[in-house]
Amino acid sequence: MLTLNRLTLALALIGGILAAPAKRTVAYYNPNNGGGSEVDIVSPGLGEPLNVISDPLLTCSDLLTNNFLSFAQDVGFSTECLGIHLGDPQQANLGDGNGAVDQLVEYRENYNLGGTCLESLIGGNHLRGWIQNGPSANSGAWFLAVSQEENVAEGHNIVPNGYNIGRDNLVANANAWAADQSAYSLTVEYVSGLLPSGSNGINHGISQDGQVAVITVTKN
Repeated sequence: MLTLNRLTLALALIGGILAAPAKRTVAYYNPNNGGGSEVDIVSPGLGEPLNVISDPLLTCSDLLTNNFLSFAQDVGFSTECLGIHLGDPQQANLGDGNGAVDQLVEYRENYNLGGTCLESLIGGNHLRGWIQNGPSANSGAWFLAVSQEENVAEGHNIVPNGYNIGRDNLVANANAWAADQSAYSLTVEYVSGLLPSGSNGINHGISQDGQVAVITVTKN
């Protein structure tokens, strides 16, 4: 016989399943088509490229951020050192009808020794993330701004070519994770046309190649 607490939990779980969005016909929508941009907003006229789009299987649940954190940890990231964050959140408009919204997550490279606290000191890979889930383009995909950072003495500025490097390091880690287990399969496609190449409008004036890595995870 279910106790009241167990019944409440069961109903909550059922409600979460019923509330989950239907299976999508597309992995993501082009933000530019909905008045958004594949570049986030750091300051007026400047932003960082949303150079990775990730659809890591479990985004269709009420635990969106927790599920994405699990995926991010599998590919070498984790939460910030001691939960401490300095600096204002960046915003992004994913063309989904939500307008410009604050980042949902910010994760740093998780070193084997020292974890993300070491990244805060010596630099490393780093990502910010948003979910495309607005009323006009509800794909559920994560849009990520990934970059390789300098150390704390350099103010965590982006290293030369740091946007391309950060993206490609994440992709390499994701491929290594997929090759090391059998429960999931992963594909990566580099897509052009979403993001202009070059440094125009890009924070720190750092040029990038305009390629967006689209990562898709499926259960075997």
